[in-house]
Amino acid sequence: MKARSHILSFIALGIVSVFLAGCGSDSIKSEAKYPTGADRGGQEDIYKEPDSIFGGKGLRLLGGDDKKKDEQSGETGIGVNSFLWRASLDTVSFMPLASADPFGGVILTDWYSPPENTDERFKLNVFILDRQLRSDGVQVKLFRQIRKSGEWRDAAASPATARQLEDTILTRARQMRVAQMGRIAE
Repeated sequence: MKARSHILSFIALGIVSVFLAGCGSDSIKSEAKYPTGADRGGQEDIYKEPDSIFGGKGLRLLGGDDKKKDEQSGETGIGVNSFLWRASLDTVSFMPLASADPFGGVILTDWYSPPENTDERFKLNVFILDRQLRSDGVQVKLFRQIRKSGEWRDAAASPATARQLEDTILTRARQMRVAQMGRIAE
C-alpha cells in the first residue's frame, strides 16, 4: 500500500513536470543582455513594459481610462460620480447618517427633527444613479412623520421638497466641478 502511494506521487510529479515543460520556452524570455546597435535591428524592445494578461491598461475594476479624464468627469475609485457624491454628503450633512455606500451610490439618513418643530421628523434616501454629472443623476426620497398622541405616524412629504434637495445637490456638484476644472487648468 505504501509503495503504491509512492508510485502515485511519482506519477503526479511526472505529469506536473510534463505540463510545465509543455508551456513552451517561446513565452518565457531568457535573461536580457545589454543591446548593442547591431542586435537591435528589427527585434522587439526587450526593455519595454511587458503587456499585462488583462490588456494594455491592466484590470480596471472601478472604471476610468486615465487620470486626467477621471478628474475632469468626476469619476474616481468610487462607483458613482464623485461630484454628486460629495455634494450629496455636503447637502445632507445637517442630518445624522445611517449609511453611506460610495460604490452603490446610496446615502441613508436617520430621522431628523428640526429644532423649531420637534413634533415632526424627516428621513432622506439619496441615490446617485449615474457616473456622469447629469440632472437625472441624483434622486432623493423624502420621508416625513408627525407625532400624534406620543406616537410617530407617517405623513405625506412634499415632492417639491425632495426636488429642491435634488436641485441643491446638483448646484453644489456643479460648483465643485467648476472649482476642480480651475485647478486642473492651472
